[in-house]
Amino acid sequence: MKILVIRFSSMGDIIYTTPVVRCLKKQLAGAEVHFLTKPAFKYIYDNNPYVDRLLLLKPDLTETIKEIKAEQYDYIIDLHNNLRTAIIKIRTGVRSSTYKKQTIRKWLSLKFNLKLVPPVHLVDRYMKAVKFLGVKNDDQPIDYYIKADHQQDKLLPATHQNNYVAFIIGAAHFTKRMPNEKIISICREINSPVVLLGGNDVKANGDMIAGELGSKVYNACGITSLDESVFLVSKATKVMGFDTGLTHIAEAFNRPIVSIWGGTVPELLGVQPYKVKQVLVAGIELPCRPCSKFGLAACPLGHFKCMYDIPESTIVDFVNNQQ
Repeated sequence: MKILVIRFSSMGDIIYTTPVVRCLKKQLAGAEVHFLTKPAFKYIYDNNPYVDRLLLLKPDLTETIKEIKAEQYDYIIDLHNNLRTAIIKIRTGVRSSTYKKQTIRKWLSLKFNLKLVPPVHLVDRYMKAVKFLGVKNDDQPIDYYIKADHQQDKLLPATHQNNYVAFIIGAAHFTKRMPNEKIISICREINSPVVLLGGNDVKANGDMIAGELGSKVYNACGITSLDESVFLVSKATKVMGFDTGLTHIAEAFNRPIVSIWGGTVPELLGVQPYKVKQVLVAGIELPCRPCSKFGLAACPLGHFKCMYDIPESTIVDFVNNQQ
């Protein structure tokens, strides 16, 4: 049996496809499993032992369709469900099964502050697309395979090489990020050294936070590559982070996680921490929350209470007390 699994983006959504791929490969004897994604996200499946071939979406969709036809797949498992995947399925004629997005329910939930989407994790929603093959969820965490043999002493100062807390301060949108002063207040109360992680877009934020807290905090934002950042997350005693891909990847290493949510909510998209033993989901109920599915450039009402009003003591107590 030869199967193509499709998910084009984004980082968090793709990382949650890994249990599906693993279950297909392990439960279907002799199955050959391929995965199709955008070139920007190929790193998620690099080194993954459950994928026999990684296909990358080409600028011309026709070229991708030709490649798919040449492989002669028995099934396509469409975990993206958009116009391009619909065209692929029609033009290749391969038997397929498709993940149901519940688009209308999500829109109504967001527009009218209703809870019409059951709090089912995205992994379990994806798994429904392979149920017809007799494949079942193995209830194991997500997979992520670090690409290189990194060394902590080359990535961190001596003060932060052991028993540190990783704080992922980056996120794609403003309403997913906690304000600097709030991060500073939380870090000040944490008993362990703190390593800040994120991209160049939050390097200045990290510099400001580290500047306020001195040697207790090391700012690795914009310095470490993604693979190095994942490595540092895997070696941390605890992880804190917002609704962003690196925080979701951290779930692969089963560290205690504080998952912090502002204008977005995990239940709407089904991306609450998955199969992690010790988790704190930090977020507060407000009439205006969620204000969007994926985050916004600014708080629509200007007060940003969803982040400012999150109790700091709950986060600090979790980080300081979890073993």
